[in-house]
Amino acid sequence: MKNLNAKQAIGIFDSGLGGISVVRALINLLPHEHLIYFGDTARVPYGSKSKETVIRFSQQIASFLLEKKVKMIVVACNTASSVALEILQQEFDIPIVGVIDPGSRAAVKIAANKRIGVIGTSSTIRSGAYRSAIRALDPEIEVVDQACPLLVPLVEEDWPHDGVVKQVLDSYLKTFYQNKPDSLILGCTHYPYLKSIIREVMGPEVQLVDSGEETAADVEFLLSREGLLNPETGDPGRHKFYVSDFPQKFEETATRFLGRPLENLFKVELEVLEAYK
Repeated sequence: MKNLNAKQAIGIFDSGLGGISVVRALINLLPHEHLIYFGDTARVPYGSKSKETVIRFSQQIASFLLEKKVKMIVVACNTASSVALEILQQEFDIPIVGVIDPGSRAAVKIAANKRIGVIGTSSTIRSGAYRSAIRALDPEIEVVDQACPLLVPLVEEDWPHDGVVKQVLDSYLKTFYQNKPDSLILGCTHYPYLKSIIREVMGPEVQLVDSGEETAADVEFLLSREGLLNPETGDPGRHKFYVSDFPQKFEETATRFLGRPLENLFKVELEVLEAYK
């Protein structure tokens, strides 16, 4: 790791909007860090793409972020974390973290009864990434997972947290009702926005694991270990947001997710992005 310093920004990328929950967690935990976010809104969703395509997209975005002189990259997309993280870590000489391992480690720590639930998009559940990460930590743990494909559009369209949303959650989460897990991993970066109603449906005895919050804690630990934490003096961090399409829609929804306006939002043309290798 050469020529890195604490004043450089942290790079974060996702296939679209969901990674804004990771941005929010980082701002809350590390308010003096500068952040550069890339949402690949022109090519979302990644879950329906081949492994090779997701790896190529991830390499392009990582190269783009490195050109912005970031000191670390957070892969805030569960699909990219499951198929591209190791390759990015091998190719690029800066710290790179995903969202799957931090959430898995946190869930294992509180699995007193050796039962963990996972909810995620169809592609994340199909990949088995959380199941593999959890069992690598403790092979005795029983993992029950459930794909929840309708939750992402419901979050992005800002449906009220009653009526349809509660019915959809009741249908998905009934998988866990008979033998409730110790914890439920929110295995999609959109799901923290539904945390209150998921907690209501699951009951207080099930602890919710927010992968975004756990990832932010990992980022703090790694930056501290490498001596790259921005000193907690001076002004709050400055943040930039890049997207590959639909900047107006992204701005509206990301502003709602963050609870603050996006002051620096830029569109990157696909041909520019695809020129990166």
